[in-house]
Amino acid sequence: MNTTDLQQWTSRTRLLLGNDTVERLRNIKVIILGMGGVGSWVAETLVRSGVYHIDIVDFDNVAPSNINRQLPAFPSTVGLPKVEVMKQHLLAINPDAQINAFNMLYTPDTADSFDFNSYDYVVDAIDSLRDKVLLILRATSSRCRFFSSMGAALKTDPTRIRVDEFWNAKGCRLAAALRARFKRSGSLPRRKFKVVFSDEIVENRGVNTDSFSTDKISKPTTNGSLMQVTATFGITLASLVINHCAASTEQQR
Repeated sequence: MNTTDLQQWTSRTRLLLGNDTVERLRNIKVIILGMGGVGSWVAETLVRSGVYHIDIVDFDNVAPSNINRQLPAFPSTVGLPKVEVMKQHLLAINPDAQINAFNMLYTPDTADSFDFNSYDYVVDAIDSLRDKVLLILRATSSRCRFFSSMGAALKTDPTRIRVDEFWNAKGCRLAAALRARFKRSGSLPRRKFKVVFSDEIVENRGVNTDSFSTDKISKPTTNGSLMQVTATFGITLASLVINHCAASTEQQR
């Protein structure tokens, strides 16, 4: 992409955030763990906002039940690795972006593959409670700025989505379960971090008929989820990265 094209492509962003922030966004390095109903929209928003260096991590393939909310999910992509579909999608937006796709789980066995000190921002959009605990502990022990998604399933109202410090995220079952796990183990996050959450709880009303599964881990239950909520979670997480980057740029002036 030549200089003229770049100026045109980022012109609306530059008008609002300024040239210095746009240049900073171009140079930061972000990793997003989870490319589902939340994480895929984080990646989309960041690339369209001018972030060039993004690593994406997910172990799963696209399933038919993903089509209602996940960006990489189309009838034509069912069965394909989510990270590979997302990589091609992000490069279609910005061919000059540097997107690294890791088709793997983040678990105790693979955690050492990721050096969070090498990233400016780490975004958590994974589901597994055990792995989320590990990710939070590792990320808050590193130099990165860390943002995390709490539970986005069993919700219908995007106006109830909020941002707060993790220990203040009340009314969210996942946040409560994480806090209980940390307290029982005696291992607490090394520093405070912001989360996106909602205190809304809507129970499943239908019958689970999802027979197509490519999961490499077993999930205890399948909960209903909708794009208007999961995508809003993801866009909000991306906004935390963008706004923090803009604020840091202002502080350095």
